[in-house]
Amino acid sequence: MVERCPACGFDFTRLNTGDGAAIFIMQIAGGIVVFGALFVMIAYNPPIWLLLLVTLPLVAGLSLGLMRPGKGVMIALQMRNRAGQAGHD
Repeated sequence: MVERCPACGFDFTRLNTGDGAAIFIMQIAGGIVVFGALFVMIAYNPPIWLLLLVTLPLVAGLSLGLMRPGKGVMIALQMRNRAGQAGHD
C-alpha cells in the first residue's frame, strides 16, 4: 500500500487493516466452495479426485481475487469511521 494518496495527500500509514480482510475473505470463499461442493457431491456423486481438482483452484482463485477489494473495503470503512485517528486524539 502507498503511504499517501497522490490526489489528496491522505496519510494511509495510520490505517491498519491487519488480518480483518483475510478472515472475511476466507469465510466467504470457503462458504461458497464448501456448500457448492456439498451440493455437487449429493446431486452427482463425482469421484473425490475430480471434486478436489475443481474446488482447490476455485477456493484459491476466489481468495486471491477477493483479497484486493476486501482490503479496499476495510480501508474505506476505517477512513469513513475515522478509526486511524482514535489513538491520536
